[in-house]
Amino acid sequence: MSNKKKKKLTPVQQEYQAFAKEREPRRPLALNSLKAFVVGGGICVLGQVISDFFLWNFNFTEKTVGNPTVAVLILISVILTSLGIYDHLAQWAGAGTAVPVTGFANSIASAAIEHRSEGYVLGVGGNMFKLAGSVITYGVFAAFVVALIKTTIAALGGA
Repeated sequence: MSNKKKKKLTPVQQEYQAFAKEREPRRPLALNSLKAFVVGGGICVLGQVISDFFLWNFNFTEKTVGNPTVAVLILISVILTSLGIYDHLAQWAGAGTAVPVTGFANSIASAAIEHRSEGYVLGVGGNMFKLAGSVITYGVFAAFVVALIKTTIAALGGA
């Protein structure tokens, strides 16, 4: 804990904190969890429908259907973000929209849309990748570590 949290509060400060805590609205935890579950699950069901569509109509295999499915989900998310619909859904559903890949696409598209008046390079590109940069960096690093471990195990005669 920081020193500010350990600091002794004066009686007036303690009284105010008790007063504020009494009047703070209760958060509907069960309802918020249900909304997040339903919307996040709905996004996953949509992904499964898209995946099945590609499997049945375009002769993809179970190994190759993932990339186009994710691409379509990202495209849908970006379109809904640009229309302002995804933000309203995210406001209502909370974490249910943030966890799937669509939430990441929404955050990238939102940053790009918000800063488009600053130009394509410094506005859209620069601000869009402020968030994506760290995610991409850690993703590439994690992939490197996993590949290194797998190569080491294979070299030692393991799986």
